[in-house]
Amino acid sequence: MPRAALLSIHARVADAQPTAWEDPAFVQVWGPRFSAYVVPAEDVALFTLGRLPDPGRARTVAEETADRLDAFLAGRSMSANEAGHALGVHPNTFRYAAPTGRVLIRWDGANRPRIWTVPAPKIDPLDARAELARRYLHVLGPGTPETFAEWAGIKPPRGRAAFEAIGSSLTAVATPIGEGWILAEDEASFRGPSRPSAPARLLPSGDAYYLLQGSARELLVPQADRRSALWTSRVWPGAVLIDGEVVGVWRRANADLTIQPWRRVSAAERVAVEAEAAAFPLPGLESSIQVRWEQSA
Repeated sequence: MPRAALLSIHARVADAQPTAWEDPAFVQVWGPRFSAYVVPAEDVALFTLGRLPDPGRARTVAEETADRLDAFLAGRSMSANEAGHALGVHPNTFRYAAPTGRVLIRWDGANRPRIWTVPAPKIDPLDARAELARRYLHVLGPGTPETFAEWAGIKPPRGRAAFEAIGSSLTAVATPIGEGWILAEDEASFRGPSRPSAPARLLPSGDAYYLLQGSARELLVPQADRRSALWTSRVWPGAVLIDGEVVGVWRRANADLTIQPWRRVSAAERVAVEAEAAAFPLPGLESSIQVRWEQSA
């Protein structure tokens, strides 16, 4: 969502402004599990066509929905609610057209998103899926065809096909949870010394750093009780990183930010975390961020 995207940008880019997520370099799409995502405009094909169903009923529904929406809008943009009412369908129906790459949205996190159509990206869906698998491994690897498919919200056979398509660029590795794969070009970074981490970062719910599914979560958070606290059955909390390690979770209600650490946090670490919270470029707050620490789990 937009606020989460803003905080994700802030965690990685110095001096990010409140409108950073609205930069023309980004667009919004309905991605895996039909959630709204802010993605690079130049990569929209990967996060849409890369998830397009194989030929069959699901692809037909996606393409016919996109065709119908495109014909109705005729170059306009409007509320998804209005478009759905006019076409006699529930607004959520348009999410099924998102994998065609022809439907973009703008959502501020409150009302129904505005929706419009664009020409389909000029890339083969299989090529888009293969590149999406590369991005997955580069950011979240080691991984397997199954963890990639679960992350991307596609069926396992399509995940396996994507890994087969990039097989020549993969290197097998052993992990604490079994065998996996990384990109061969990334092997040096795995073997080399770790780069210095920021003293503290507060990653928002759904941040790409921990947007993991299934067994892949065990590589980031080995302890089962901590995984259940981070990846809840409902809306995920944010992740607290200190020196690059996930050490707790956080939640915010307006200007009140609550942190639940999983271990003892030193005075210096608290200062770093609170400075990070104070730097949030969030618009519309009536007061500065106030941090409350709960007892360590």
